[in-house]
Amino acid sequence: MGFFGFNGFSLYSSLKSSMDFWFLNDRMNFCYGWATLFVLLCIILFLFSSRLLRFFSSSSSSSSSSSSSRRHNVSSFSPAASATEIASSNSRISEIVSVADLKFLIENLDEKLSENEKWENVTNKRNNLLAYTAKCFKPKDAPIKYLSLTVFENCTIEVLRDFYMDNEYRKQWDKTVVEHEQLQVDRTNGTEIGCTIKKFPLLTPREYVLAWRLWEGKDKTFYCFIKECEHPLAVRQRKFVRVKFFRSGWRISKVPGRNACQIKMFHQEDAGLNLEMAKLAFSRGIWSYVCKMNDALRRYSVKSHPLICPAVTAVSLIQKVPPGLETMNTVEDTQATSTSIASQGLDTGEAKEKKFLRRPSKKIVANGLLLLGGVIFLSRGHSSLGAKVALAYILTKLRKHDALSGQERER
Repeated sequence: MGFFGFNGFSLYSSLKSSMDFWFLNDRMNFCYGWATLFVLLCIILFLFSSRLLRFFSSSSSSSSSSSSSRRHNVSSFSPAASATEIASSNSRISEIVSVADLKFLIENLDEKLSENEKWENVTNKRNNLLAYTAKCFKPKDAPIKYLSLTVFENCTIEVLRDFYMDNEYRKQWDKTVVEHEQLQVDRTNGTEIGCTIKKFPLLTPREYVLAWRLWEGKDKTFYCFIKECEHPLAVRQRKFVRVKFFRSGWRISKVPGRNACQIKMFHQEDAGLNLEMAKLAFSRGIWSYVCKMNDALRRYSVKSHPLICPAVTAVSLIQKVPPGLETMNTVEDTQATSTSIASQGLDTGEAKEKKFLRRPSKKIVANGLLLLGGVIFLSRGHSSLGAKVALAYILTKLRKHDALSGQERER
């Protein structure tokens, strides 16, 4: 579906890169680092011991129910009830993703709805085969909105579309995606519903029950809109956190004047994470994720294999964009953003890595452990005053480190 990893894998990459810095820096302050590590290990041991005690105390009373809950989806319904609920869902599935959602997506991608919003630049990077830029906006009482543009050199729009929609192949290269299952397809309008489980370090796995639909527009331009939904085959389970709010979509188009294509994406998600921590994790880990995705795309292109089962998907049931939704603003926006990325002199990932190798910081281990501690607090869902103060301290320290690093790079 092309949406996974926007927050989750960024968090994973951020943690991984922070711990990698531990091993690269041979001049750090060991006393301070090991003391911080010891405290965090004590916290982790306490949390796991508490969970272990609760597990053994409840195992005798819940053994029969846990065995039945592990039988996924269909076993939770009687045959009559399952047939009734699925028949009822057949009449509603065509209403989940509508043309109004496509209109909403196009307006966001063309940035027609954000004239009075202050967007913040998050990252802007490129290498020989890839360019990526992203910005975000925090609405009042709503999840953060992200807009990103990724340009892939030497790639066709059909390959990029199939790559983004191949969920079976995604499980091979995106290690946060541990399970995906197609639940239903509406052959009349091409709406597809699926359930995906994503797992992150130290966090309860997230469950995504989503519906998506594809359209083809002018000049081989493709659109996809994805949103959360409910389905009778997706039974809620206590071992997963069901994502309640999800709005995401993209437009794939050819870059004028050269052998390249691009995908512009709108994303808004509430996965139950602290907004500031999620934003920080995204900014630190998204470039690593995009580079990994690019490597997987190149392997996918070389193999030239078709979509793996099932045979009937939203890709095979693509609809045409209704007349009047695409405007000249869409074409102009596509050309302008492509030219903007191509003309900017941006640091490559390799250059950034060399900078870190040349100038190791004595506080790298502290920042990595602070981020790890923040994730532990978030995974436990603490709401006490002490936890809030600790989390505020963690975010403040990380912001200061980012600001100082930015000033040093400017010099």
